[in-house]
Amino acid sequence: MTKFDFDIGVIGGGAAGLTVTAGAAQLGAKTLLVEKDPQLGGDCLHFGCVPSKTLIRSAQVYQTMKRAAHYGLPEITVQPVDFVRVRDRIRSVIATIQRHDSVERFCRLGAKVEFGAPRFIDEHSVSLNGRNYSARAWVIATGSSPAPAPIPGLEATPFLTNREIFYLDRLPATMAVFGAGPIAIEMAQAFNRLGTRVFVIQRSGQILSKEDQDMADLVMQVMAEEGVTFYLNTRVLGVRDLGTAKEVRLTDAGGGEVVLQVDALLVALGRAANVEGLGLADIGIIFDKKGIAVDNRLRTNHRHIYAPGDINGSFQFTHAAGYEGGIVVSNAIFHLPRRADYTWMPWCTYSDPELASIGMNEKAARAAGIDYQVWSEEFAANDRSLAEGERVGRIKMILDDKEKPIGVQICGPHAGELISEWVAILNGKMKLSTLAGAVHPYPTLAEINKRVAGNYFSPKIFSETVKKGLRLFFQLKGSAGDPCSDLPFNDIYGK
Repeated sequence: MTKFDFDIGVIGGGAAGLTVTAGAAQLGAKTLLVEKDPQLGGDCLHFGCVPSKTLIRSAQVYQTMKRAAHYGLPEITVQPVDFVRVRDRIRSVIATIQRHDSVERFCRLGAKVEFGAPRFIDEHSVSLNGRNYSARAWVIATGSSPAPAPIPGLEATPFLTNREIFYLDRLPATMAVFGAGPIAIEMAQAFNRLGTRVFVIQRSGQILSKEDQDMADLVMQVMAEEGVTFYLNTRVLGVRDLGTAKEVRLTDAGGGEVVLQVDALLVALGRAANVEGLGLADIGIIFDKKGIAVDNRLRTNHRHIYAPGDINGSFQFTHAAGYEGGIVVSNAIFHLPRRADYTWMPWCTYSDPELASIGMNEKAARAAGIDYQVWSEEFAANDRSLAEGERVGRIKMILDDKEKPIGVQICGPHAGELISEWVAILNGKMKLSTLAGAVHPYPTLAEINKRVAGNYFSPKIFSETVKKGLRLFFQLKGSAGDPCSDLPFNDIYGK
């Protein structure tokens, strides 16, 4: 039997790689973890989820301060934002979480941690810092980076990506954002709330283009009211550096030319898999610009080499990377044929209102040729939402032709938290009648989940057929003319 230095080697210290490393090492596998950056944690910790949500929270608080009168409080004259203080708070939060993702922690778990840029020299070995390391199984979890932007003049013009935006020395007075995906929208709203004049430039006619347009438009409506300017159906003609400013030339939806002068450019036009420099072609790994090809067990075309996380180009979320890391541990360490199932993979854009989804939306259902029906409830009808001063948003429940849930979308306050109830419901195959009959505390935003299920049952329960049957069997006398008799199911049986 061939002897290897390690049972498993992991390349990449982000969410997927750390999940595999922690699981494998704790199960007794001799584990090597290699990270090219000087710290563990990956994009999520240093340039993604953690700094973005920290920034978003600071912007939310500042926005609330400016809107004190909306809550019946005295108006406040707020001071301009010193971005250095916001940046320092971001760094502080990262430093706190970094302790959980420290080298010391993984060494205590039993893994060997090395830093550097590895390159495969054969199917079981990499070269790293002048040494060769072999492993029976390998995991490529190198993640993704901002995709190159085909914008004329950008190569000669300074611009920002998610790697720089959280660590600025000052708040830009004006900013053009190229793209309208989750990163672009979250940053556009946050910086606008902090005091930057923001222009969002999008090629298509919709922001958050993977979402249903009616839900995405709710987010855009709020952002526009707050002062963000949107250029949709737009083609960028070019950019150039003016020294003290950057010039952006574009065509608007009507075909006319628009020229903007801004302090900063944020490029957020998607992600590209980090496949360069690994020697993948040398060992015959199949990949393209979207990522490494894998099967449903996260195996590459070499079955002992796995590729979880952003590197495979499937679901580029931290929680998806963690889930896929668990799939790899099951297959590589336990040798159990566990397959990835993305049917109920949730995601959320942390705009305000938040937009969270699980399963199929209408756009996906139409593309799949599925006959479906939509049941919805507005946040304007939720008592807690009104008390919180939140009136914009809705929940949509998508049912197939057998009246089974195939997806839920929530656009509203704390949608990312509210979708978690549906994670349990859909993964647990819970009946809608169970949700409709469940008791939720009042007043809570989560009641909207119960109400949308109740809306589905209301016309069935209060049908003329049911009423006729009850009158026949129990000699009921019918309506007394009280308008309360027309209340929907949810209001009768509690909010």
